[in-house]
Amino acid sequence: MSRTARIERVTNETKVLIEIDLDGTGEADISTGVGFYDHMLNQIARHGGFDLTVHTVGDLEIDAHHTMEDTALALGAAFDRALGDKAGIRRYGSATVPMDEVLVRAAVDLSGRPYVVHDEPALAPYIGPVYPTSMTRHIWESFGQAARITLHVDVLRAARPGGHPDAHHVVEAQFKAVSRALREATALDPRNAGVVPSTKGAL
Repeated sequence: MSRTARIERVTNETKVLIEIDLDGTGEADISTGVGFYDHMLNQIARHGGFDLTVHTVGDLEIDAHHTMEDTALALGAAFDRALGDKAGIRRYGSATVPMDEVLVRAAVDLSGRPYVVHDEPALAPYIGPVYPTSMTRHIWESFGQAARITLHVDVLRAARPGGHPDAHHVVEAQFKAVSRALREATALDPRNAGVVPSTKGAL
């Protein structure tokens, strides 16, 4: 069964196209107009093992908020649709990812119940010219709500002694950790073939 989805989301603020294949090889075609965000979405494809197309045109003349939020919402909706009835998946996934001085833990449950917990230190306000670091939490909240998943993201360590957190490393390690957790959770479990991993019989 093909685990793919295509979502188009059009508002007065943004136009978003998402295509995803959960059983891909990490190929990505990403363009949002926000360079660092493109770099992060590429992490989802590469480290999640998902083929991912993201084309977003947004009102960047205002700021990056709508572009980033609507892309995350559409990506979550595509992820949820591609999972289908979730029969045969592992359901749970977790990953602890180091990136130099930074250490991040992510845990996910493809539960059908959206709930997001996010903990990170105070960071410099921007990465690059247009990525506001305050949006990272909102990205996970938007993605988690639309994907209908439980997601916990915790920055366990963020700086060398006496130093300040490197915002680039802190955010990138989060995307890599979430991607690895999603890869594990979406994987098909041969011991659970064709069965929804819940005593309720549905997720």
